[in-house]
Amino acid sequence: MSDWTKVLERAESLLERLESHLPVKLENPDWKKIVACRWCCYGGRGFLQPVSIPDHIKVRDLSAIDEQINLVDMNTRQFIAGLPANNVLLTGSKGTGKSSLIKALLNKYSKKTLRLIEVDKADLHELPQIIDLISSQAYQFIIFCDDLSFGADDEGYKSLKVALDGSVATTSENILIYATSNRRHLLPEYMAENLESTYKGEEIHAGENIEEKISLSERFGLWVHFDAFTQDEYVTIASYWVKTLSLGAFAVDEGVIRRSLQWALERGSRSGRVAYHFAKNEVGARRLRDIKSNRTR
Repeated sequence: MSDWTKVLERAESLLERLESHLPVKLENPDWKKIVACRWCCYGGRGFLQPVSIPDHIKVRDLSAIDEQINLVDMNTRQFIAGLPANNVLLTGSKGTGKSSLIKALLNKYSKKTLRLIEVDKADLHELPQIIDLISSQAYQFIIFCDDLSFGADDEGYKSLKVALDGSVATTSENILIYATSNRRHLLPEYMAENLESTYKGEEIHAGENIEEKISLSERFGLWVHFDAFTQDEYVTIASYWVKTLSLGAFAVDEGVIRRSLQWALERGSRSGRVAYHFAKNEVGARRLRDIKSNRTR
């Protein structure tokens, strides 16, 4: 019996190793209850992991980007209505609300049929698998690629090009790709590449390397650019978050404004993210002082 036991143990071990290489049938979460997922990989296998604590930011929380909000909101409403809509590339300065806008629109339209799947750059090669998984679902999906950029030798952008507009198969009508990036063309550009340009009369024709880099961003039908905030816009954002996080209990006086500007100066940025971080520090510190003051009475 001991010999048979060893044979069975070896057979079970072999089966376990074989199973790890067999394709696994992917399953969708319950989209009636789940509005956002991340594409995750574990043990070489990808799956949709529901986001248990989604970001609750609202469109009304976003300041100084009204034009950008209108453009992306209109495109998203077209998408939900089953009308023609574009993939969207949101570019510009960091901390200006690019990814926050996408999350806010998800919160705005999630009670309808809008759903979101966040995909990391490292997993873009699995886009065909993701698209096949959700293309037959009765929901509209935004595939969200945040802070997207590629190195000079990074080939991952080819998977994104195919998913956008380069495959023999037509992309499902219930899927759009929304990506954010600090780079307009998603790839680094070098001065030497300008030497590849040729001239025909007064016309300038870009070299192959430049054309390759431009071709990716051109596959996004809608480009939305975000400029850095002015000082007044930054103060407005910081003031809004101080009032919001304090539930209206704290007034924004000259002292708060002065501290918010000092906070931005120390960090070398007047972004919305910096303004939000200032507000959390300001409100948290004042609440803590109030608690200590009440205890000493």
